[in-house]
Amino acid sequence: MKLAELITRTIEYFYIKPVQRFVPRTTFLYGVCGGANLVLNWVLYFFVFHFVVRQEVVDLGFVAISAHIATMLLTFPITFFTGFWLQKNVSFSDSPLTTGTKLFRYALTVAGSLLLNYVGLKFFVEWCHIYPTPSQIITSLISVVYSYFVQRYYTFKKAI
Repeated sequence: MKLAELITRTIEYFYIKPVQRFVPRTTFLYGVCGGANLVLNWVLYFFVFHFVVRQEVVDLGFVAISAHIATMLLTFPITFFTGFWLQKNVSFSDSPLTTGTKLFRYALTVAGSLLLNYVGLKFFVEWCHIYPTPSQIITSLISVVYSYFVQRYYTFKKAI
């Protein structure tokens, strides 16, 4: 059995009748996969911020990047690819688009999420003076709604 099939079957085990009445299957799969990737992002963000970047400005010589933005940039590639794989192979596996098309569209939609994340972190950390990890959580929750609709109706859109 493929990993994607195993993950799908595991998630569908929890897709019980009461849930089915209110949440479509694709939305449920998206929610679980996206939620798992989101939690992975939060955990990575916490560890990278505290133990890799060590809450310090990252000076690259030609530019200095604040710790919270540097952490976001370091964790992004990991969650980008895990998110794409989960959405492509589990949530929206019935999309007839080619992998290249899906990846390109996913990159565009994630760029929007990244922009939302950047602006949100700047706002919550630098203007509202909220700690970076809770700011990352708040910001990512805001981008979840954007991400679902863009991925559902653009990135992994079914052919008409």
